[in-house]
Amino acid sequence: MHHPTPTPNTPPRKPERYLRLPEVESLTGLKKSSIYAGMKASPPTFPHCVRLSARAVAWRESDVATWQAQRQPTGGQS
Repeated sequence: MHHPTPTPNTPPRKPERYLRLPEVESLTGLKKSSIYAGMKASPPTFPHCVRLSARAVAWRESDVATWQAQRQPTGGQS
């Protein structure tokens, strides 16, 4: 089987990392109720989780990082 060779300008892709609820809470400073409320809001104010199994969910690390970047203060606000 032949695997495509990445071009010099394209860094190799890392596999997506999934974060469980305690890690999401730690990274965002939000509690479970706020995370789920943000997912249910219309429009959603927090990324949706991914079902890993019948009883386990997780969040894509990239989705949480994007959410954090969008929430960074723009400066000039106190």
